[in-house]
Formats: sequence, structure tokens, C-alpha cells
Amino acid sequence: MQRLPDPGLDLTVLRRVRSGANRTGPRELGRMRDRIADHLDRHDGYVAFSGGKDSLVVLHLARSVEPDVPVAFFDSGLEYPETYDYIRELATNWHLDLHVIPSVPTLLQVLVDSGLWDHTRTGRPVPDLQRVLITDPAKRAHEQLGPGELWGVRADESAARRALYTRHGRCDGVIARLDGTIAYGPIWNWSTSEVWGYAAYHHLSVNPVYAKLAALGVREEHSRLSHLIDGNHLERGRLTWLQRGWPTLFEQLADALPRIRQMT
Repeated sequence: MQRLPDPGLDLTVLRRVRSGANRTGPRELGRMRDRIADHLDRHDGYVAFSGGKDSLVVLHLARSVEPDVPVAFFDSGLEYPETYDYIRELATNWHLDLHVIPSVPTLLQVLVDSGLWDHTRTGRPVPDLQRVLITDPAKRAHEQLGPGELWGVRADESAARRALYTRHGRCDGVIARLDGTIAYGPIWNWSTSEVWGYAAYHHLSVNPVYAKLAALGVREEHSRLSHLIDGNHLERGRLTWLQRGWPTLFEQLADALPRIRQMT
């Protein structure tokens, strides 16, 4: 195991080392499992699994409490090919009660219909992405599995996510969304290194997309397994990574969305 640097008298480093040990130590993990059990008992529900490292850790924690906890994969139709293979393999190996909830229409169809990616307008109304990707799939998940979602969203990933957890001043990892979801993020206050450390300690097999992005030179803080085309991350070179790492897939997408060639 790699040794932590000597924190010396730097109080900021000392607090970070101490808080990290507390968050992932046996006592805190025990409290977290109790909260997971309480959340599922009170609200019913499921683990929202994206195929990423954060939701993998949450899934592992939840299964230590309830081995048959339902798992929901919200499929935009525009995920990395490796993600689909990875989730299928994990579902088989872990005997998951997996529920695939697709977006209707798919994200690609919404982008094509918008006309924004080929300098044209179709004249057809463009569906609201919030509704297509979040609200409608959440409604179907509630009908099938209950409203009590467990997810891997973490506060330190962005200012928006920090605001999400602190908006009501609770800072307990629980968010009541307008779509009726009662979401609990067990690792909401974990750092990226704590997530990777937990995965390594428990020998969790992570999505191979991470290794591929690292080989392309993607910085760790930009290594996200969101949709192939994500407007929130275009400025970070996301389409360039897609073109370099998945050239055939990039060309297929560019046939439907010609403007992506201008963004690489």
C-alpha cells in the first residue's frame, strides 16, 4: 500500500487524513450500513447504478446490507459500449436483481431532433432533457421499485453537486427531489481517493472505460462515465477523447450529429 505523505504540522493535511480515516473506517461504515438499511426500510427503493466507480461502491455497500437489493440502470441509449458489457457481466457475477430503465426517446434521438448538431431545425418540438433523462425514468423506477433511491453522487465533484446537498442545510446525504425521489448518497462527502481506496481494498472490478480514458491522457477529475455526448463536459475535450478512443463510434455519431466534428 502506498504510504501517505508525512502531514507534518500542516493542519489542513492533518484534518484531511483524519477525516478520511473516519469516513472509511469500520465504525463509520457500520453507521452507513445502518442508514442504508433504514432508508430502504422506510422508503423501499433501489440502487441507481450507472456503471461508474461511485455507484459501484454504493452498490457494494448496499448489498452488504441487503444482498437482493434491486438495481436500476437508467439507460440513455448513449453510454460507452464497455459500460453495457460491464454492467451485464457484473449482473451475472453478482446475481443482481437488475432493472434496465431506458430513456424514451433515447438521448441520441433528442439530439438529432433538436437540429442543434447539424445547423438545421426540424420544426418538431424538442423534448425536455430533464424529463427524458431523469423525471420520466424516475417515475417508472418508483412504480416498479419504490421511491427510495441510493446513488453515488458526491459533493466534491462539482459546485452544483455541493449545492444540491447543502441547499436545505441538512448535510446528511439525503435529498428529496421534485420528481418524488428520496435519494440518499451514502458516500456524498467522500473524496475521489477514498472511493478508489474502498474499491481497491474490496477488490472491486471497475468499469474498463476508466483505464481507457487514463491511457488517452484524461485527467482524473475529468474522468466521468456520463453520456458519450454530454453538454456539461464538452469544454474539457470530451469529444476529442471519444474520437481518439472510439474512432468508429465517433464517426457513426458524426453521421447523425455532424457538428461534433467541429468540436474536436
